Amino acid sequence: MTCPDKPGQLINWFICSLCVPRVCKLWSSRRPRTRRTLLLGTACAIYLGFLVSQVGRASLQHKPAAGKGPQQSRDTAEAPFPEIPLDGTLAPPEAQDNGTTLQPNVVYITLRSKRSKPANIRGTVKPKRRRKYAVASLAPGQEALVGPSLQPQEAARVVDAEVPGYVQRGNRAKDEERPWRWIPAPEVRVGASDFQLPKAKESNIRIYSESAPSWLSKEDIRRMRLLADGAVVGFQPVSSKSQVHLLVLEGSTPGSVPGCGRSPCGLVKQPLDMSEVFAFHLDRILGLNRTLPSVSRKSEFIQDGRPCPVILWDSSLSPTSNETHSSVKLTWGTYQQLLKHKCWQNGRVPKPEWGCTKVHHHEWSKMALFDFLLQIYNRLDTNCCGFRPRKEDVCVQNGPRPTCDNQDSVALAHIIQRKHDPRHLVFIDNKGFFDRSEDNLNFKLLKGIKEFPESAVSVLKSQHLRQKLLQSLFLDRVYWESQGGRPGIEKLIDVIERRAKILITYINAHGAKVLPMNE
Repeated sequence: MTCPDKPGQLINWFICSLCVPRVCKLWSSRRPRTRRTLLLGTACAIYLGFLVSQVGRASLQHKPAAGKGPQQSRDTAEAPFPEIPLDGTLAPPEAQDNGTTLQPNVVYITLRSKRSKPANIRGTVKPKRRRKYAVASLAPGQEALVGPSLQPQEAARVVDAEVPGYVQRGNRAKDEERPWRWIPAPEVRVGASDFQLPKAKESNIRIYSESAPSWLSKEDIRRMRLLADGAVVGFQPVSSKSQVHLLVLEGSTPGSVPGCGRSPCGLVKQPLDMSEVFAFHLDRILGLNRTLPSVSRKSEFIQDGRPCPVILWDSSLSPTSNETHSSVKLTWGTYQQLLKHKCWQNGRVPKPEWGCTKVHHHEWSKMALFDFLLQIYNRLDTNCCGFRPRKEDVCVQNGPRPTCDNQDSVALAHIIQRKHDPRHLVFIDNKGFFDRSEDNLNFKLLKGIKEFPESAVSVLKSQHLRQKLLQSLFLDRVYWESQGGRPGIEKLIDVIERRAKILITYINAHGAKVLPMNE
């Protein structure tokens, strides 16, 4: 008799070896057969149940593979851990056929591999980078304005030129798929062999929006860029005794002063005259449009590199006299008479005995308002009789101060017209004074003025004067930086706002009219 090698056979052999002799002994004993039969049946039923359980368990383990159908494959796919058998035997497949015994409480679980790429968590995803375009610099005399510095729609149509050596920051695996590209402007031509990035020249007139401020025309912007960025081909004084120099720009014909040819030139003044630039922007914001374009510029051969105002030279101005620098000869007394007669107002032709000039009556109102805000006295008060002058004022520097007894005979200065437009004035020499206190303002500039321009007064009354001045003066980069940035500009605007309130109070107190003056 061979010794069984499996656990089930050992149990069966042990039961048979114990039960068969005992059954025979019970059968041959003297006990009643009914009781003996009952004991034997009970033992057989217990043993039969034990055998059935063993046979059923073995049939599940050794079920042939041919009997497996699509139903088992679906069960296996639906199982969360396919490595764990579903019949309760917790042994891996390689350990079931080698005859080794494993502990029943050991569970073998195969872990899933880690993610190759982490999930995008909100707040950690990098934003998309804007595509950058290289913009070629425009020529100083080119007719270009205002449009936005970057035009993605037009530049996207241009063929991309690949630049070797540029590596995009981030995942290097994507660098081979999408290298960086340089997108040229529509005007720039890119060569395949000799490729070079163009050096875009930054203009001193900076416009970051789609258009310039509404109070500046396209011609104003073009001339400002010409004065600020134009190449210089000549630099000479206007006269032997004058400190004002003439800046001849590229494209101009350097001839005799004051002629500059067809292209405009620029008058370079002293650094102390920087208020000319502020005056130009204030004039445009108020809707007067009587000053010449002015910008700030600095160069090595101009005042040792210090910023200086450069004013457009207009050859259409009427010739002036050497004494008063005016194209119209007027005295203070004659000027007051012209204000009473209201020459050329409402299209009315003045009488000959009134002694009117060709200048329209509204021009004097605009000039008085403009001069009062900036406290310009070199036109209507050359003797400084309307305020207490200081040592720095021209009327004191030129010698002994004239008496203010007979003001009617004092000549006005810097009253200039254009040759083709004698009805309107052109404001020149607009050096303003921001350090004059409110108790020393020159109200003589407003004497005889009974009407004021509606466009200018409406701006002074509104709450947008500061915003417009900041927006307009920001265009001139050199002037903005020379005044200390926004803090310095804010101080100048504070002075203008206080004077504007005083002027509005003066208009209301004297019953002056506010009229539209767009003749």
